[in-house]
Amino acid sequence: MFAKLVAVSLLTLASSQLMAAECKTTIDSTDQMSFNSKEIVIDKSCKTFTVELTHSGSLPKNVMGHNLVISKTADMQPIATDGLSAGIDKNYLKDGDERVIAHTKIIGAGEKDSLTIDVSKLAAGTDYGFFCSFPGHISMMKGTVTVK
Repeated sequence: MFAKLVAVSLLTLASSQLMAAECKTTIDSTDQMSFNSKEIVIDKSCKTFTVELTHSGSLPKNVMGHNLVISKTADMQPIATDGLSAGIDKNYLKDGDERVIAHTKIIGAGEKDSLTIDVSKLAAGTDYGFFCSFPGHISMMKGTVTVK
């Protein structure tokens, strides 16, 4: 009887863990000016969602640095353009830019950083995206953020 109870308890625990939403993801960036994913999917049951950005290349951040910025899709290019004059020390983001929902710092080879967002602040039916604000990178380093 005890063995049956333990087995049922373990099955219940395993199935509840399988049904729990994964509220984090890792995105890798490379020296080839690319992210390894073009989409971030956030389960609407997550209270917060964390994105870890890694850099698997070999170049330093002043040469091939990357960050990950989340914003409304329509704001991506304007944020990147406005951030050009901010410089690398400010992660190529204008101070106090309220269009930026969240961002990592600029990282280089072998480094990592992460961001965490409050999922309740993402409005249903709004188009969100992510991109790298390092000068010129947005043309190749961007993707969608979807809340499901």
